[in-house]
Formats: sequence, structure tokens, C-alpha cells
Amino acid sequence: MDDPAFTLGIEEEYILVDLKSFEPANVPPGMLDACKERLGGRVSPEFKTCQIEVGTGICATIADARAELIELRTCIRDIAGESGLTPIATSCHPFADWKQIGQSDGDRYTDLADAMGHVARRMVTCGCHVHVGIGDDDMRIDLMNQFAYFLPHLLALSGSSPYWEGVDTGLASYRLSVFDNMPRSGLPPKFTDWSEYQRSVDVLIETEIIEDASKIWWDLRPSSRFPTLEARICDVMPRMEDALSLAAACQALMRMLWRLKKRNQRWRIYDRFLVGENRWRAQRYGTSGTLIDLGQRALLPISDAVEELIDLTSEDASALVSGPELAHLRDIVLGGASSDRQRAVFRATRDAGATEDEALRSVVESLISEFSQGLPR
Repeated sequence: MDDPAFTLGIEEEYILVDLKSFEPANVPPGMLDACKERLGGRVSPEFKTCQIEVGTGICATIADARAELIELRTCIRDIAGESGLTPIATSCHPFADWKQIGQSDGDRYTDLADAMGHVARRMVTCGCHVHVGIGDDDMRIDLMNQFAYFLPHLLALSGSSPYWEGVDTGLASYRLSVFDNMPRSGLPPKFTDWSEYQRSVDVLIETEIIEDASKIWWDLRPSSRFPTLEARICDVMPRMEDALSLAAACQALMRMLWRLKKRNQRWRIYDRFLVGENRWRAQRYGTSGTLIDLGQRALLPISDAVEELIDLTSEDASALVSGPELAHLRDIVLGGASSDRQRAVFRATRDAGATEDEALRSVVESLISEFSQGLPR
């Protein structure tokens, strides 16, 4: 069995907004073609007309992923700007009315809308997906079973969707409340090996419920297109550095679990009921909350859980040359995830005498600014 490559791929979904009103705006005619001229297949439409998706190529290191994300984000920002628009990387627009946002053209999106009914109409949500290259089928399933423990950690650090239709939901990630209405979503089931996973998927394919495994939307899944494990739980993050930090954490965690396996050790696989409780705590409280340490049966502040994650994977981050990106997780905890920052902007603007509508527009303005952090002017 060859050692995994632990290559990286990062996908991000953005919402286009008008630079004057900060309302969601449709991808203008010709914009996608202009982006494809520069980015090729690394850019694509998304389910809703205001959305656009980018994805890096296969990256050997986090430094490669940074270079690609800079290129991708800069291209989308600059070409959108020619039409008076700009992208924001947040999982839910703070005040948009989802009922006013149309569905993109294409058989794929029409079929999805027909299959999902009203559930699909609300899907004005954006995520960040991290692929880690693991060539062996059974290894992917084994690591998926173990990695699920850490999914709540990633969600707590990435939460960027506290508002929905102008209302503070009280959650760090309202996106999951929307997306969890979809079938075949949530935490992945536990499988014994690749054959068991494939048999389960084949039942849905043979009964023509789904065409292929790409219609399985778990928080973590074997990719249907690449020999990767794809972590899908993260909200998309406004700041590129935060996205790279979470990607580095995914990569280092995968390597750590593989390293344990090579030493005839493994991470304990806990019941999905318990992992699901942590998932909810991360969704609700984000970086300000606590997670259950399932080994100690005690609540840990997110800061302690992150320190444990960094300690567990420091050897792996060193081997992957991603130490600074992994260490940046501490900065996210210290400064708060996007959900915390959005609420802080809202409060500060309201305290200065603005109306609620004005404060929500200030939130979008802050998201626009954060999108360009680390990019050339």
C-alpha cells in the first residue's frame, strides 16, 4: 500500500453583491466566460443565480493552495468589479430574501430543484470544501470513520452565517440549519470498509434515486470525482488566511490519523449521537462555546480543544510544511470567527446611531473588505 499523497484541493462558493446596495446580484452575462478565460475549469456557476464557485487544482502544499486562492479570489473580484459587483465569502447573506433569488439555468439544477422541492429553494448558502488526497479506497473509509470526531472543531472555527433574512439567528452557522433539510446530509455513517460503502451507494444508484455519489452531501465524504476525502462541514470564510488555516488542519489531521494507523494505533470512533451533540454545539456557539471531550467526559472551551488539535498534529504540520497555517487556528479563536466579527460590526454600528438596516449593510461592507485581505489591490 502506497503512502497517501495528502495533496490539497480547496473549493469556495461566493455570493455576488451590488457595490452600492450590497444586495445579492445575479452573475452578469459574460462574467463566467471572462473568468473561465483566465481560470479555465477552476470556476463554475452554482445553484443560485447570485453564486459562483471556484476550486483550486491539485496542490502539493498549503503554499501552492495559497497561490491559487489568491489568483482565484483576485480574478473573481476584479471581473465582478467591471459590472459594479463584488464577491463576499460568507455562508448566508446577512439580509437577503431567499425568495427573491433565482435558480441558475441547467439540467443539473433543474433536476435538483425537482427532486428537493421547496427545500432546494432556500439553498442560498455557501460552503468551503477541502479535499485531501488519499489513494487507497479502504484507507479513505477508515480515516473518514475516525476524522468525524474533529468535524465539530472545524465548524466552530469556520462559522460565518449568524444572520438570515436580516435576523440574528443566535447561531454561528445557520447555513447548516438550511442544508440539513437536504437528504443524505449531516455526519457520515460508519462503514466497515470501501465495499460496504460502495454497496450502500449502489442501492441508491440502482434504484435511480441518485445518478452517482456526488448526490451524497455528508459533512465528510469520499469524493465521487477524485481519490480524496472531502471535508464539507466548513462555512465559507471571508478571510483567505482563515480558509487556508482550516485546510491545513484538515490535511494535518488526515496525516495524523494515517500516522497512528502505521503504528498500529487509531483514534477511537465515538457514537455519532455524541459527535452530533458536539456538531450542534459548534453550530450554535462557534468559538465562544465548548465541546465535549468524549474521552474525558468533560466540557472543554474551544481554545483548549484547538490547542489539543494543534498538539496532536504538530508533527504532521511540520512534515507538510504548514506549521504557521495550523498555528493560525489560535488567532481565529482569539479574534473570533466570522460570525463573531459580523455581530461586533452590527453592534458597533447600532451603538453609533444607525438603523438595523444600516447596520446590516455595514456587516456586508465588512465582508467585502475581508474578502480582499491578502490579495493584490
